[in-house]
Amino acid sequence: MRYTALFTTGLLAALGGSTLAQTDSLPSEIQAPADQQLLLTARAEGDQIYICQAKADAPNQFEWTLKAPEAVLYDERGQEIGHHYGGPSWELQDGSKIVGQLYSRVDAPQPDAIPWLLLQVKSHEGNGELNAINWIQRVNTVGGKAPVTGCDAANQNQEIRVGYSADYYFLGQE
Repeated sequence: MRYTALFTTGLLAALGGSTLAQTDSLPSEIQAPADQQLLLTARAEGDQIYICQAKADAPNQFEWTLKAPEAVLYDERGQEIGHHYGGPSWELQDGSKIVGQLYSRVDAPQPDAIPWLLLQVKSHEGNGELNAINWIQRVNTVGGKAPVTGCDAANQNQEIRVGYSADYYFLGQE
């Protein structure tokens, strides 16, 4: 099964410009500390990968569980600058990489979109643009939610990919 949100190049360009918005207009639940500044924005286009698994507290019931994201990161001009994948990790073409940890979340305004998040950076690797990043906000999400059906004992361990897009705001101290 594959659920994919379709985007045209024109829509990508239009949405890419939206990443320049100020982060102070975001919900308070996902605000970074006041001493952090927006240093980088990126548009992600890719998939949320889910696996059908038994629920931990009810082994005869099944649910789609997030395995990992897999997305390409684009700058405001639509140029590829890196990748986002399990960890969750963000890696830029300049060799810098960060791994985040969920700090807080808020439901997306659209019911079929994955939540908006605030993540705190827990590790840095390499030298580059991500070295100064301490916080990441995932906002303006489209799609990506696991389906509510199709996961049962017959489909245990099956993976699906659900298309999504999001803006990632990378914050730190200059």
